[in-house]
Amino acid sequence: YYRKGIPIAIKSSSNINMINIYNGISKVFESAGKTDSAIYFAEKSIIQDGIRSYPEGVLRASTLLAGLYEKKGKSDSIIKYLKLANDLKDSLFSRKKTREAQRIEFDEKFNQQKLSAQKQEDSNSIKTYTFLTIISAFLFIGLILWRNNMHKQKTYGILLEQKEKIQITLAELKSAQAQLIQSEKMASLGELTAGIAHEIQNPLNFVNNFSEVNIELIEEMQLEMDKENLVDARKISNNIKENEVKISHHGRRADSTVKGMLQHSRSSTGQKEPSDLNALADEYLRLAYHGLRAKEKDFNATMKTDLDPAIGVINVIPQDIGRVFLNLYNNAFYAVDEKKKQQPAGYEPTVTVGTKKSGIKVEIWVKDNGYGIPQQVREKIFQPFFTTKPTGQGTGLGLSLSYDIVKAHGGEIKVDSKEGEFTAFIITLPA
Repeated sequence: YYRKGIPIAIKSSSNINMINIYNGISKVFESAGKTDSAIYFAEKSIIQDGIRSYPEGVLRASTLLAGLYEKKGKSDSIIKYLKLANDLKDSLFSRKKTREAQRIEFDEKFNQQKLSAQKQEDSNSIKTYTFLTIISAFLFIGLILWRNNMHKQKTYGILLEQKEKIQITLAELKSAQAQLIQSEKMASLGELTAGIAHEIQNPLNFVNNFSEVNIELIEEMQLEMDKENLVDARKISNNIKENEVKISHHGRRADSTVKGMLQHSRSSTGQKEPSDLNALADEYLRLAYHGLRAKEKDFNATMKTDLDPAIGVINVIPQDIGRVFLNLYNNAFYAVDEKKKQQPAGYEPTVTVGTKKSGIKVEIWVKDNGYGIPQQVREKIFQPFFTTKPTGQGTGLGLSLSYDIVKAHGGEIKVDSKEGEFTAFIITLPA
């Protein structure tokens, strides 16, 4: 019957009926233990026109929401709706006080008219009644003021107690947030492990192969030298030299990967240092890709890079910027992988990374051709703990942490997306 009442309330444009209906549905779901549905309908009760025209109904909805979010353990939402409830209580208290004052004013005018009529009949009686009426009015006003003062003190005590509880909750939230941010950093380190192993394995394979070839070449060279065939021995020695150069190259490559891993894993010193932004972007792209490949063998995607060599070296905190790249790449690969699982043949998952120097600034963009970000959630993606991934697959801290890192570097991060087609994150940093 509540649901049948919704179109009637909409047709009559009645905020009061609509708010009461949604509150009623929310209470039904709360009684049935369906907290998410109860939250959904209670939040529909909180409309801007309703706050002005029917604050009592919105007060009931906000109080209900605070209790529902307490069950789910979402402290930020509890604080939000407790604040709304307190604001509405203050507003309703102010209205009640105004009505009391208007009633007193009406009584005062009525008594004055009555006294004026009596004055014509008996001036002495008028004086007596006037005196008594004034005394009564002062006593009545004094009683009203006393009651209001007692009520205000009681309300102030309640608000003070709530403020202390909120401050304690806020401190606990900050502590929990710090722990979650550290967990997010460790999780990103874990995601790198498979990519690191792949990146190290390739150069090690080259080193091992060339070393084996060199052993064979040295044996051949020794045979040629025993035959005093110095020409062939010299040719073989040149081949050995070339192989040694390749061994050195791939050894440095493995060394660079290990150093990058150690740099990412250690705590940031907070000190900026000259860094090759293009190299960082390319390195973390490959690590993120191979890390996902290690977890999902069927995953595959096309990686495109458009790196501007004019950027050169800029001052950044490499560990922090690396975490930003890793978060954006992981999100991009996740988006194209999800679309690939649902799209028919012909869809090609693609992630594009580009850099460009523009005057005194540097632009970096990470673009994917996944499903895009819906308009209604686009403004929330940088909020802590907000995630569009299924429960258990994301903490909601990746983009929030990236936003804070970019801001700390004096830059900004924006998102451009078209639902169903693409998502692009654009980072701007001082050059």
